[in-house]
Amino acid sequence: MTAMNPQTELRVRTLRCRNTTFPIQTTADCGAAVSRRSPLSVTWMRAHPPSSMASLLSIHVVTWNVASAAPPPDLSDLLQLNNLNLNLDVYVIGLQEMNCGIMSLLSDTAFEDPWSSFFMDVLSPLSFVKVSSVRMQGLLLLIFAKYQHLPFIQILSTKSTPTGLFGYWGNKGGVKIFLKFYGYYVSIVNCHLPPHVANNDQRLEHFDRILEMQNFEAQDVPNILDHDLILWFGDMNFRIEDFGLHFVRESIKNRCYSDLWEKDQLSIAKRHDPLLREFQEGPLLFPPTYKFDKNSSNYDTSEKKRKPAWTDRILWRLKRQPQAAIHTPTLSAPHFTLFLRSYVSHMLYSVSDHKPVTSTFDLELKPLVSAPLITLLPESPCTTESDMLISYALTADFLSSPWDWIGLYKVGLRHINDYVSYVWVRDNQVSFSDGLNQVYIDISDIRETEDQFLLFYYSNNLHSVVGISTPFKIQPRSFLAEGPLDEAQPQI
Repeated sequence: MTAMNPQTELRVRTLRCRNTTFPIQTTADCGAAVSRRSPLSVTWMRAHPPSSMASLLSIHVVTWNVASAAPPPDLSDLLQLNNLNLNLDVYVIGLQEMNCGIMSLLSDTAFEDPWSSFFMDVLSPLSFVKVSSVRMQGLLLLIFAKYQHLPFIQILSTKSTPTGLFGYWGNKGGVKIFLKFYGYYVSIVNCHLPPHVANNDQRLEHFDRILEMQNFEAQDVPNILDHDLILWFGDMNFRIEDFGLHFVRESIKNRCYSDLWEKDQLSIAKRHDPLLREFQEGPLLFPPTYKFDKNSSNYDTSEKKRKPAWTDRILWRLKRQPQAAIHTPTLSAPHFTLFLRSYVSHMLYSVSDHKPVTSTFDLELKPLVSAPLITLLPESPCTTESDMLISYALTADFLSSPWDWIGLYKVGLRHINDYVSYVWVRDNQVSFSDGLNQVYIDISDIRETEDQFLLFYYSNNLHSVVGISTPFKIQPRSFLAEGPLDEAQPQI
């Protein structure tokens, strides 16, 4: 069939709280050894030892002010593609200052922007699918996950919060994706805060405003400060106070950063602000990431000679656990903790006046949701000779909709709209019973190929994939040949 986008066809057819604080992660001196686990993670693990049913997932977070540049030809180091010790499950990518000229925005509205296309081209052969994205002018936030995780990721909302020009202009502000991940609430924020050393109070005000605007207007969804995890990153534009340009550059040259940490505006703010202190950060053991001459690794040699600073930061915050009274038994909370594996800059990239920064985390959790809402099973063997029969089973608590659809994909898909065919679950239904359904999908236009395929069930109510099949092949028409008793026999 000629596939119209199902979402398009559907349209045609129808606090700040300032109470508990956590310890700040610090490093005593330059060159000192640093634990790979944050103090918060260690404390939480002592109180709640790992469950035998816990899962360990790896998340790679990228933040980069790209200064209107196009993607460089190779981002293997940024994405850790050559690190054989990593088995990543999720990529979270935040960009700032993407090209947002009028012609660029018009082109990006009609087509994927160059950065999104680049990341999809690189990650899709590795079984990563673009789960969600949100853009506000030069700010872009992308989430990729290996396809086997999709039934356990529910996108609850995406939001843009402009803070430029008194809240009316999106050159500054934040973009957020709010999701449930194996049953846990996770908020991911990419921000771009005001520049210049004198505007620190304004930066903190914008941080507050973005945070206060992120609450989700649903009765059963908690306040953002009660989410299990907040990942907050971006070009935060915090600068180094007091020290002159020469002292800062000499400290960087000698790789002795401890004096600079003391005058880093974000570090100072965390010492005075209990809520900011709840946001953890890895140790700044890499050189300041701003400002560089473009196409070089030299700090600013222009007439302005801006002082280097750690403007590009990655923070995280785990949900506060209630403190039990002395005589009250401690309730066992779900197991959910985050370990920082690395926090580094990538100095080899020079297309921007900022260097990108990445963090890799291990997320250890006991899934609150361990089985998909839909189980999909294609008929076997399946050939292009006729329509394919799909059987699928629903869990008792799944609320289906006539606008749910099943998509057929090649393994290596880039995003949910990359189907080669699809069917509305109520259109070609041939049988159904309690919890079990069958539907036909047209595969007559599929060319003979050795590629493997997948089936995804997309829920219109949940706006997410809620079931996937295992990979399978579609055999050519010649696969079945008539035997001597007019029975279909496998073609050898």
